[in-house]
Amino acid sequence: MRWLVGWSSVAASFGTVGAVGAPGTEHEGDTVQPVGAQLLWGDPDPLWAVGDWRPDEVRTVSIDGFTRLAVLGCCGATDEELRVGLFAARGGALRHLTAWPGSYTAVVQTGRRVTVAGDLAGARPVFYTPWANGTAYATAALPLADLIEAQLDIGHLAALLACPDVPEALRDGTPYAGVKRIPPGHALVLREGSREITGYEPVASLAVAAPQLDPERAVDGVRDALVEAVRARLTAPRHAPETPLPDPGPVPGMGPAERRARRRGVPVPGIGSDLSGGSASATLALLAAGLPGLPGTVLGHGTGAGERLLAVTFNDLAAGARARERDLTPELERAGAIAANPRLHHIVVPGAEEALPYADLESGPLTDEPGPSLVTAERARLRLQSGSADHLVGNGARQVLDAHPARLADLLIDRRRRHILRPATALAKAEGTSPTSLLVPLTVYRAARRLARTPYRSGIEEAAVRLTHRDVAETSTGALDASLEALTWSRPGPAARWLTGEALAEVSIRLQESALRPASSQRPGEARARAALARHAYDHRVFEQAAEVRSQRLHAPFLDNQVVRACRALPETLRVQPGARAAILRAVLSGAGIHDLPAGWGAATAHTTSTATAQAGIRAALDTLLNLFDAPLLADAGLIEARVVRKALRAAAEGEPVPLDGLADLTSTELWLRRLISRRGTCWTGSAAPRQRAVAAGVPHRRSL
Repeated sequence: MRWLVGWSSVAASFGTVGAVGAPGTEHEGDTVQPVGAQLLWGDPDPLWAVGDWRPDEVRTVSIDGFTRLAVLGCCGATDEELRVGLFAARGGALRHLTAWPGSYTAVVQTGRRVTVAGDLAGARPVFYTPWANGTAYATAALPLADLIEAQLDIGHLAALLACPDVPEALRDGTPYAGVKRIPPGHALVLREGSREITGYEPVASLAVAAPQLDPERAVDGVRDALVEAVRARLTAPRHAPETPLPDPGPVPGMGPAERRARRRGVPVPGIGSDLSGGSASATLALLAAGLPGLPGTVLGHGTGAGERLLAVTFNDLAAGARARERDLTPELERAGAIAANPRLHHIVVPGAEEALPYADLESGPLTDEPGPSLVTAERARLRLQSGSADHLVGNGARQVLDAHPARLADLLIDRRRRHILRPATALAKAEGTSPTSLLVPLTVYRAARRLARTPYRSGIEEAAVRLTHRDVAETSTGALDASLEALTWSRPGPAARWLTGEALAEVSIRLQESALRPASSQRPGEARARAALARHAYDHRVFEQAAEVRSQRLHAPFLDNQVVRACRALPETLRVQPGARAAILRAVLSGAGIHDLPAGWGAATAHTTSTATAQAGIRAALDTLLNLFDAPLLADAGLIEARVVRKALRAAAEGEPVPLDGLADLTSTELWLRRLISRRGTCWTGSAAPRQRAVAAGVPHRRSL
């Protein structure tokens, strides 16, 4: 895990340590500094980079000793552009710090003012906490929890399980009491210890629609942003694995691709991409393979020096025969057709029982926060270990390109009723031929009109009442049910049905308190779409940490600031049309000179395969899961009743309709708690460093919320 950390405080409380070998800040006469840190600049407001950062991922520019900029991550800006951005930030133009291609965190120091800019999606979050008459900040919450010896915030864990995609329930909290998170699209500004959170992105008004671009211009903006995002990865220096495994040589019945797939543990040098057969990963793979190369380097970039892009396809052998024939075979065929491009080197990674969800739960790493990817980390790691040192993934495409169902209410607010007809008709077709399917358009219209006429405060209060009465929707049986459930200001998560009444009451109180605050200025569809993107970025960050492969970097260009901005400029009338994402990505590739796409491009991926795979994983790991919930820490905290969860696990293993996403949330949270409690050590060193690990006292027994 890589992170940066620093702090700002009143000058009277800190001194300066001049020794080069002992950088840090004096606190009560002793030095406190993070373990294994690289000092970027020193007192009185120090900044460190901690972890296995590559040399090109840590860049600093300065005008003088008190005006400097640090950029950590993959940033496509030149040194001159960084210097111009530093001048702009010194004058208060923070948006300039977020306008470069790539995914990074920018920190600016101008005198005693320190500014840390978060990203728009939330994949690069910023955390802060009061400490030593000042404020400490970091891009990870656990180091700050160590610094202040924080305990668990049980209320936040309850909200994370009950309403994972509702900002009003989560607020600015983290699983650690006292450690806060700045919202996406905001920056943390510190002046001698005092802090201010300011937004750098304009927010659309609730009453007046923002001016919309012409659809063609908007799609061109998405194309330019994606091309620059991919180019930023291609132009970065290449990195080879630290300890490459030797090729075993010719093996009877095994070709070079199969031998490479067997060399698990270390990625291959160069750049690669997922190629699942979906439109998002295929777009990134084709863009990376088709961009012009840069001669003069060892391996070259793109195809300019003869380098081929490594495309990795995962073949799920554990899925049932019917599911494979119906869902997986067309995707594998599309991936194979795309991989016929001579600029791609295609490998297929098979995954059997060892790649099922819930496999090998005991050996995972401790992540900064809990997330559902903890139960599928081994499955993802199997695929990524066969990838490249720099690997592109299509995560986030659905959230930034697709229209959230609640956007239909925004269209009604703007009096664009006719644009609701096509998505409503598509839902009717998805429901199949039945007498009730004729009423689907009217049902959708009524739900959208109800949301458009529901004020923000009333919507949040209604969600609080639903939690109090345990009014949790049953398992969705189709796209229509999911869409109707999403046409609300707030809705409970899939794990809410298994929480105790006390836990739901605590989350309900959080929602009621949020309803009393000033109303959101966003429209319901825009607000729900941003919340869904923030939740996905949160999960993606946990996924990166849970499935991390040594010497590998995962790149998700769809979560970059510039790509998110370009996608937000797409007109709502274009977003809500069926097949909009595939059409937009087809236009992106066409504008980049790529026209030959396989049949079935952009076909929606059925969820039947993932459901069958999750059920198979629960069946295979049922004994382990029952032992995990025999005496769970979540029950000690008063969040669940263990017997209820064990009953749900047995029902899921038998194939009954159970919310599998909810079980994944509960299992991952329980796993994360156990790994956190069993953790030893601290992120800090020095004679005055905190000696107590975070959550040292453990989970309170049967805490009453």
